[in-house]
Amino acid sequence: MKLRHVFDPRNNALNAWRLVLATGVIAWHSFPLTGRHVPFGAGHQFLSQVFVDGFFAISGFLITSSWLKNPRLRQYSVARGLRIFPGLWVCVAVTAFVIAPLSVAIQGGSVAKLMLSGEPLRYVLNNGLLNFLYAGIAGTPRHVPFPGAWNGSIWTLLPELFCYVAVAAFGMSGLLRHRWLLLALTALMLVCSVLVTPWTRFIEIWTPAWIGTRFALMFLAGALLQQYQDVIPARWSLVAASAGLVVMSTWLPNYRVLGALPLAYAIIVSGALLRDRRLRLRNDVSYGVYIYAFPTQQLLIVCGLGVLPPLLFFPVAALATLPLAALSWFLIEKHAISLKSRFLPRRAPELDPSTASATDG
Repeated sequence: MKLRHVFDPRNNALNAWRLVLATGVIAWHSFPLTGRHVPFGAGHQFLSQVFVDGFFAISGFLITSSWLKNPRLRQYSVARGLRIFPGLWVCVAVTAFVIAPLSVAIQGGSVAKLMLSGEPLRYVLNNGLLNFLYAGIAGTPRHVPFPGAWNGSIWTLLPELFCYVAVAAFGMSGLLRHRWLLLALTALMLVCSVLVTPWTRFIEIWTPAWIGTRFALMFLAGALLQQYQDVIPARWSLVAASAGLVVMSTWLPNYRVLGALPLAYAIIVSGALLRDRRLRLRNDVSYGVYIYAFPTQQLLIVCGLGVLPPLLFFPVAALATLPLAALSWFLIEKHAISLKSRFLPRRAPELDPSTASATDG
């Protein structure tokens, strides 16, 4: 069977996969936020990169499909914006006006001084407009292993947004209809990955070229599977082989040189093949988990839980994040997604709800 024949937009496990990936990011952050290090390079690369890369692969698959099914710029832009920004704006406001002041109070500082400084508002305005270089709030969080940063996850929303813009640009030009384009772009990004690869497993070179190549390649890997789904076989044996190749490729300085396409295949095809009703998550809390986990972990460390080993701190942080993620979905994100019909012409076709709820990294 080909991927086209087994993928059902209304019955798949991609939202479940996104929740797994978001939880994996919590596992990774549990090491640097508690002041620990993953002891070997392959494990470090797997934990620090594979989970976020998986988000981009899923987005590449779903966003490309969304545009091709409904190639209208206004509808596309509204759907993307409503999925990302309302949840983000509330998250940065909660961080600035609740979590950061609470951390100051716990550490015996002056909450009034913090609030009167104007720093919480500046944090909201900057991060709400995707200026993620404004990471801290008046120096908080303080006295933690990773000080001065309240959310080390949401910066990836900016390259995600760039990928959305690229899809719209190629779509408006008509180039996205030609499958050779994505094949050529993927090959180009693979070459670029080789050229910008760090020469050590232990040091990541955080340059715009490295970041751009990384996320563009993973987004393209998912988009490529979407475009060639009529010829790509969907088999569990190939999913297992792809997963094994991803693990083995983490011993390379840049696992994506060999592992980008296998990672996209393993996630997307397994998501298509899994038809268990329990994995068909209509309530997608993965975005909330992703954006609330880092500030929640920092607050837990301020409370003294950073003494726990990372593998014990991780489940505590995941459980503490889940209520915030659920509130974000049920009170903010779900309602924001439903608003898209108010901005669109009445006769415009509805975007697939499973696509609309699974579009961010």
